[in-house]
Amino acid sequence: MNASTVTEPGPRAKKKSLASYIVVPSLFVVAYFGARGGIENVEPRSGAALALALLPVPFLALLIWGYVRAVRRMDELGRRIQLEGLAFAFPIALLIVFTAGLLDLAGYHGEQNWDLPRLWPLMLLPYWGGIALAHRRYS
Repeated sequence: MNASTVTEPGPRAKKKSLASYIVVPSLFVVAYFGARGGIENVEPRSGAALALALLPVPFLALLIWGYVRAVRRMDELGRRIQLEGLAFAFPIALLIVFTAGLLDLAGYHGEQNWDLPRLWPLMLLPYWGGIALAHRRYS
């Protein structure tokens, strides 16, 4: 391949990359923690509580959309690694939610430490572990 066929990403691609990897995740984190803090300071089941509960949802939807777009741009090996990471993480995430739900029904609510809204970050750990295992396998 000669130098004339290699193209540098344009300013538009760089802006999309910045938005995909920095701006949107940052907005999601700010919206999530803002919603968490706000929900605890408003009347339960009020319009304000509903608005705060839904505040981070569009940002998470944008994150998912960006992730899907990124996977679509990957080569076959990159896609396989993502698939193996998800195949590893999904059953573990089901196990975590299943167990937490049953413990919650049994009266073990995990006051302020392990309640269901605080478990969602644990869904990322098995995914990252699956990605690491797949990378190690294919390296």
